[in-house]
Amino acid sequence: MTGVPVVADDLMVAGRIGSGLARLIRLIDRAAVARGDELDRPSFFLLDTLVCAGPSRVTALAAAVHSDPSTVSRQVAHLVSIGLLERGADPGDGRASLLAITDAGKALLTQARQRRDDRIAAIIDSWHPSERVQFADLLDRFTAGHAATWCDRPAANPPRS
Repeated sequence: MTGVPVVADDLMVAGRIGSGLARLIRLIDRAAVARGDELDRPSFFLLDTLVCAGPSRVTALAAAVHSDPSTVSRQVAHLVSIGLLERGADPGDGRASLLAITDAGKALLTQARQRRDDRIAAIIDSWHPSERVQFADLLDRFTAGHAATWCDRPAANPPRS
């Protein structure tokens, strides 16, 4: 917090942003189902995280995607069963395993990213180039602020509504 008092106008704008984000998430999920996308949002994030971070333990992967290890473990089991992830021995601890994305997983993730980027490019096609850059900058700033404010809070201290 910056110490600046929140006023009614700020709350109204925050409400618009919150409603807009909720609607966007619903639209993305509905469109993915309608298109028959092979990767759901959680699977996309797990694969994308492993590409960026490299082979990881389930606990590290869960922390990276801000999810519960048991939930990620179930998702991982499914991705392993369909050949998008593989388990390997952890060289630092023979009792543990590391998860890595397979070539098939990389290919599917690349296709999913391309389809996503093509859809976004079509949406912003009529925008002025400076508006596109401004939107991307503001979205990066909003996401970083959200992560810094909410994602690292202990579960025992949920935010007050």
